[in-house]
Amino acid sequence: MLQQYQNILVPVDGSKATDEVLRRGIEVAKCNKTHLDILNVLEVNQFSDTYGGAVSGDVIYKLSEDVQKRLEELKQQTIDAGVTDVDVHVRFGNPKTVIAREFPADHHNELIMIGSTGLSAVERLMVGSVTTYVSRNAICDVLIVKPTAKKKTNKKVWIRSRLFSGFRALPVFFPVIKELYS
Repeated sequence: MLQQYQNILVPVDGSKATDEVLRRGIEVAKCNKTHLDILNVLEVNQFSDTYGGAVSGDVIYKLSEDVQKRLEELKQQTIDAGVTDVDVHVRFGNPKTVIAREFPADHHNELIMIGSTGLSAVERLMVGSVTTYVSRNAICDVLIVKPTAKKKTNKKVWIRSRLFSGFRALPVFFPVIKELYS
């Protein structure tokens, strides 16, 4: 049986991975002619200064304004892509619980589309992945969007070597190697 979702949640955090999640969310919303919620959760615990004190309310307010501005840009991008039933939201709290439980309960989301990870391996080990928590504790269905794999290019680079005289074009499969001679 094909599930027809009416309310889709796409949490974003400003990383490149969330750009891909939003792109996919737009595709699903267009195909199903459904409502799309774009959410950014600002973690309250991260707002402390170096000495453990609280950051001023003005700083937090400015940050939330900046996030809201970015979300409005994403909303316009979504509308330009053909999804007009879209809302953007900023919430304060723990991203894990807000995304998995609080926001979907308040907005009746039936599907959460979330990126596979936004953390490094060390950060995942220390604080745990938001995606892992959401996939295990969400009150609705979760679709984990993996980043698209970069295609390997078969570039030829001119290399001079003692093994043969002159220059030869050799295929190079390592993206870090740059052309030495143009």
